[in-house]
Amino acid sequence: MCGFVGYVNKKNKDKDIISQMGDKIKHRGPDSEGLYTDDELHMAFRRLSIIDLKGGDQPIYNENKNLVIMFNGEIYNFQELREDLEKKGHTFSTKTDTEVILHGYEEYKEKILDKLRGMYAFVIYDTVEKELFAARDIFGIKPFYYANMNETFFFGSEIKAFLPNPDLKKELNKQALKTYLTFQYNPMEETFFKGVYKLKPGHCLLYKEGNLTVKPYFNLEFKPSKEKIKEEDIVNKINEEVISSVEKHKISDVKVGAFLSAGIDSSYIVSILKPNETFTVGFEQNGFNEIQPAKDLSKLLGIENDNKVISADEFFEALPEVQYHSDEPHANLSAVPLYFLSELSRKEVTVVLSGEGADELFGGYQTYPESEIIRLYRHLPKALRHFNAKIAEKLPDIRGKQFFIRGAETVEESYIGQAKVFTDEEANEIVKDEYKTDIKAADITRPYFDNVKDLDDITKKQYIDMFLWLPNDILLKADKMTMAHSLELRVPYLDKEVLKLALTLPKKYKVKNKIGKYALRRAAAKKIPQEWFNRPKLGFLVPFKDFLKQEKYYNIVKKEFEADYAKQFFNTDELIEMLDKHYNGIEQTHRKIYTAYSFLLWYKEYFMA
Repeated sequence: MCGFVGYVNKKNKDKDIISQMGDKIKHRGPDSEGLYTDDELHMAFRRLSIIDLKGGDQPIYNENKNLVIMFNGEIYNFQELREDLEKKGHTFSTKTDTEVILHGYEEYKEKILDKLRGMYAFVIYDTVEKELFAARDIFGIKPFYYANMNETFFFGSEIKAFLPNPDLKKELNKQALKTYLTFQYNPMEETFFKGVYKLKPGHCLLYKEGNLTVKPYFNLEFKPSKEKIKEEDIVNKINEEVISSVEKHKISDVKVGAFLSAGIDSSYIVSILKPNETFTVGFEQNGFNEIQPAKDLSKLLGIENDNKVISADEFFEALPEVQYHSDEPHANLSAVPLYFLSELSRKEVTVVLSGEGADELFGGYQTYPESEIIRLYRHLPKALRHFNAKIAEKLPDIRGKQFFIRGAETVEESYIGQAKVFTDEEANEIVKDEYKTDIKAADITRPYFDNVKDLDDITKKQYIDMFLWLPNDILLKADKMTMAHSLELRVPYLDKEVLKLALTLPKKYKVKNKIGKYALRRAAAKKIPQEWFNRPKLGFLVPFKDFLKQEKYYNIVKKEFEADYAKQFFNTDELIEMLDKHYNGIEQTHRKIYTAYSFLLWYKEYFMA
């Protein structure tokens, strides 16, 4: 796991600038630094040594040095690819997976992407043709950002690395705030920095002589099998693929551990991997601590469990740092315990395996199945259901409110992913006029729904989450929080071969009797103790709603809402009213409060520091 940054500019040849840019991402790779510069291209690399500890420094060149690569990630089938390339006459100077990508590109050009099994973001520069090729893995596990402004093309692992370059115009993207308030993350390609973009998962780009081409190289397509396959055969196949993936993901020349919660996703991986150590965090409050069940499973498996209880003070003190490392404002509360979990793990290991992706691939989220009463309710006339929904929307967050709202709409109208904080209308009401937009959440999800219009509702929700929620929320925080502590995170469920199988699963093997991840749970039961089989998914639960009812933390948040800088973005009287309602137990508004509060902390880090 590493990081890189670079820019193309024929005029600016100050080598100090690229070194400063590289220093901004030193946390991604504290072990070594590598630089490449010529008349127009300048690149910096920071290395976290995982494979070929002595010989894997980057940049790496091919035999005649007309190609140079910088790479962030891991390729799990690199040994097989290397054998193929050696038979074709390629000569290797290192034992790294990085060099396999380089020679693979030399041999196959863009088609090498079809052969890679792993997580990656990389750039390859052709010193003769003066063209830059880059790609991001099919899930978006590894980040890649780019910008094209002031006759300079920027690219890199984190946006903050662009900032030391004077050719970057640092400007807030005003179009991003409203949609962020709805999704709790930025779902658009253009980031919160105007003119800076995310390369989408499964996409590659080519930059040459000022011309930029971005295109997809991978098409994710759900194709539920129509064959009659025995349930036990499906379960066995899942178990085989997950075991195979874990075996691939544990390849390393440094110590490997695993994150462990009380859910089946991480428990399954730990039960296969059986590392020397697992790592868990929790909070003191009842219902927000998975340490004991994680310790119990570790003991059963003969594994040591390291754990930490996070205090409310530690939580609030870490928030500015969490927002800084996120690059864009990010309001998933679980990023904070993940930040502490990564810090804890890095004291003992350099690589950890984790369970991200299982819910998206195998249908695990509680929002996927609809209840029988919802299905019956939707038989009522649409006009009546919409009338009821309009009334419900004006009610406080009471039990039953969401039933009437969801019951009025189709999945295309109502579902935007695992988070929906402010509605479109609420978001436009809370922001100042210059931040209001006509862009609705449905405008962002519609192109994705159009690709799966003939599939069932559960698969439609999976598709939305695979393209929006997973790369922009789950994987973003996974990469940024682990890399903040120079820790490599690997995600065995997000593997090309596991994906191939998951895309063929019929709906009945995803959700059965309202049990999500049905087939995956049965597969996991073959490896982990029975008491873990039906364990409910908790996730990284954070007692923020309880924190806000304590005067100390209420005042911390209120201070930011009352600050002059907050008034340029929000109708702050409304934010304070929300905060007071929560503090006084009138209405639970903690998610809305945290989303606005996170943006303000992020803004201070990047525009006021």
